[in-house]
Order: sequence, then C-alpha cells, then structure tokens
Amino acid sequence: MSGEKDLEQLKREAAEKAKAAALAKRKAKESGDVEMKPEAPSSEAPKPVEPKTEETPAADTPQAPASGNEDADLAKKKAAAAAKAKAAAAAKRKAMELAGGNAPASNEAPAEEADSTANSGSDADDLAKKKAAAVAKAKAAAAAKRKAMEQAGGNAPASDEAPAEEADSTANSGSDTDDLAKKKAAAVAKAKAAAAKAKAAAAAKAKAAGAGTETPAAGSDDEKAKAIAAAKAKAKAAAAAKAKAAAGGKAGDASAATAETAAPSANQPYLDKYVKVIAENLGDDVLEDSYINKLSKDVPTLVAKRDTYYKLAQFLKYNELLGFDYLSELHGTDFETHMEVYVHLYSYKNRQSVALKVKIDRDEPTIESLQPIWAGANWPECEAYDLLGIKFTGHPNLHRIMLGEDWVGHPLRKDYEQYDVEV
Repeated sequence: MSGEKDLEQLKREAAEKAKAAALAKRKAKESGDVEMKPEAPSSEAPKPVEPKTEETPAADTPQAPASGNEDADLAKKKAAAAAKAKAAAAAKRKAMELAGGNAPASNEAPAEEADSTANSGSDADDLAKKKAAAVAKAKAAAAAKRKAMEQAGGNAPASDEAPAEEADSTANSGSDTDDLAKKKAAAVAKAKAAAAKAKAAAAAKAKAAGAGTETPAAGSDDEKAKAIAAAKAKAKAAAAAKAKAAAGGKAGDASAATAETAAPSANQPYLDKYVKVIAENLGDDVLEDSYINKLSKDVPTLVAKRDTYYKLAQFLKYNELLGFDYLSELHGTDFETHMEVYVHLYSYKNRQSVALKVKIDRDEPTIESLQPIWAGANWPECEAYDLLGIKFTGHPNLHRIMLGEDWVGHPLRKDYEQYDVEV
C-alpha cells in the first residue's frame, strides 16, 4: 500500500512541476522580457531520473532563472516526468501481474498517459479512479458469473483475462462520463444476463435430474383429475351394489349381516339376562324374537307372540329380577302387511330399559290393554285407537282424543283417504 501511495505522490508532484513550468513560460512570452531562442542541441542526452519507492526524489533540478536556460530546464522536467511515468507504469504492471491480471503490452501507453498527466493534472487522477473502479466491477461480475456457473455444474472461465480487457477498454475509452456510464451499464446488464442464463441452466439440469422421481406440474393436474374420476366411479359402484343388495336381499339377512359385522353392544348382557329369566319362568315359546335395536340407542327389544303379549307384560313388571315398573311410551305403526304395538318400559330399581313389541292383524287390529298393569297406558292407547283404529280390549274408557267421534277413518293408516275434501 505504501508503494502505491508514493507512486500517486510522484505523479502529483510531476504534474504540479509541469504546470508551474508551463505557467512561467507563458508569463515570459507575454511579458516579452525573455527572448525565445531555438533549442540548442545538447551534447549529452538527459538522463532519466529513477523513481524511488521509499523516499521522495531529491529536489529534482533547481529552477533556473527565467533566461535562455529555461527551455533546457523545461526539457529536463519533461524527461523526468516521462521517466517517472514509466516507472509508475512498471510498478502498476507488476502489481497487476501479482494480482493475476494482464500487464500492458508496451510502455507507449504509459508514456502518453504520463504526458497527458503532466498536462492535465487532476484529469489523470479521475481517469485512474475510473479505471480502478471499472476493473473492480469487471472482476466482481466475473466472480459472480464464475460462481453461478460452478453452482450450475458448468465450467468457470480459466482466468479473468476477458474482464480485465473489458475493464481496460472501458477505462481507456476516454474521459467522457456518458460513455463510461453506458459501458458500465452494459457490463452490469451482461453480468446479470449471464447469471440468469446460468440459473436457468441449473434449473433445467435439476429438473432433468429429478424427472424420473418427480411428476411434472402439468401431469399432476391430470393425475388429480383421474383420481377424482376414479373415486367418483368407485363411490357410484358402491352405491349401486348397496342398492342392489337392499333390493334383492331380505330384511332378516341384512340385519343378521349387520349384527355380525358390528361390535357387540354394551346392552347385550341385559338382553341375555331378560331372555334367560323369561325362558326359565314362562317357557321358550313366549318370545317370537329378541335383539338389540341399533336404531334406538341399543335398547334391548323383546317381540312377544300375539297370545302371550299380556302375560309377558305382567311378568316384566312384577318379576323381582326385572321390575319394569314404569311405562314411558306406547304407540302403534302401520306396516301395510300388519300393524305393530310398541311399548317402552323402564326399571327404576335396575336403572335399565326394555322395549316390548307385538304384531297384530291389520284388518282386525285388536289387542289387550295394558292400562290395568300401567296406568300410564291410558292416553297412549286412546291415541293409537284414534289415529290407527287399534282396539284395546279391557281399556276402561277407549275413545277418540284428537278427532271427533263422527270422524271417518284413521289418519295414520297408509290407505287413509280423507272423507271431507274441504277440510
């Protein structure tokens, strides 16, 4: 760093001395005091002054008085300035060689640069700064390009010769600021384009490498559409199979298949208990069927025969092990082929419920009344009689509770036809 500082100092001193000499010469011409004489050939050529790196050169040549020797002093100063410029160029070339750049081909350009430096002064400093900045930018662009190519898997350029030449041409193109700015912008654009190209190449290479394992984006949409279509077709086929099975199979077979596949109910032990107690006390021919009703909170359900209905109801209430002392619900249903009476019972002692069913003839729907066993059967049986026409023998006061006694028909029957169309 100290060598570069000394070189800049030498340049500045040479420029100042050349300016001072030119100014003195111009003043002498204007005043007319000193008469310009043709330059006498010198017997000895002026010796170039060798630049010194560590110390400032000696006071060079003391200025001669403004007489006939002024031209000789001026020539000596020019020679000294040229020698200094050559030494500076040699030092710069050596620094560029150490940094990996290319040195100038000859010393002609540095000589001309020295003359222009001696004549212009501060312009030389600006040009050197611009040249250094251009070289730095070109090197940075080249490094970025090389790094991008290395990431993309390509080969980086062998050296920085092209960027160096580009920087030299940019710096040597002149002192015109607009041209330099244009060239800088062109260099930046070129570097960006090269980086984008390298990035695109890397992306293409990665895509080609992963083509065997990854599905393309366009193909993913097709695959998604195919999957959706397949799922819809599968659901449609399953629905068709289910409808076919429901239409062609029997209700008993479907319920048996459902019971086999479903998990056992938590109320199954209670149902087994009821069936066992009934069979031990009333016999095996009392019940027509028994099951867990999955559609009604897994309630244990007992289906009694027509002639054992009332006897079974009495047993469910008065048996000590069962004790269903509360009737919470009673209603009738028209199944078109037959009618059915449904009774829901609850045991406060055992905290358990049971459902009792019985099938009756649809044309002559008559069954024993449970009102003598559970007083709560009074109004539900009247409702079933009013809406379905089921007659409960033994009921103390069976009558219509919603419709009038002169109403024709029973509205909850499947074959009900309204008698008065205006109603």
